[in-house]
Amino acid sequence: MGQKVNPIAFRTGVTRGWGSRWYASKQDYAALLVEDKKIRDFITKHPKKTQYKAAGIDRIEIERTRDEVRVMMFVARPGLIIGKKGQEIEILQAELQNLVGRRINLKVEEVGRPELQAQLVAEDIAQQLAKRSSFRRTMKRSLEQTMDAGAKGIKIQMAGRLGGAEMARREKQ
Repeated sequence: MGQKVNPIAFRTGVTRGWGSRWYASKQDYAALLVEDKKIRDFITKHPKKTQYKAAGIDRIEIERTRDEVRVMMFVARPGLIIGKKGQEIEILQAELQNLVGRRINLKVEEVGRPELQAQLVAEDIAQQLAKRSSFRRTMKRSLEQTMDAGAKGIKIQMAGRLGGAEMARREKQ
């Protein structure tokens, strides 16, 4: 058996911050953790709001105080989430308040260079593959874009029936 470490858990507290910043007693902890998961799932997997996927959500950070929940969304294209005159963000805030039952303070921050964020690069590759583009060309294009943006390095691995082949395999670059 190989011992594999979750890459995010391995970096948390060293080169990466915590996804949720709050403290709770033993009795409240489980309920608040489930609440955080509900908030993240509602935003990322919302069935009616397809513009959230197109906006390129990198990460969602949650902070809690005694009476409110502060949700910070780091997004490649914040205009799609904010909407005209901030109408969309107000609707999302109201829906989240109904879901959680607490006051929610929603902030949307723009990601400076989306080509340097692993989550956004992976989502971009997945979208291109869903549009039936060549997997080799997609991998090379993503590699070049990320390196041109100033990354120190990038590793991409795809697995499955690549190019519609009968045998599944892995490709790394």
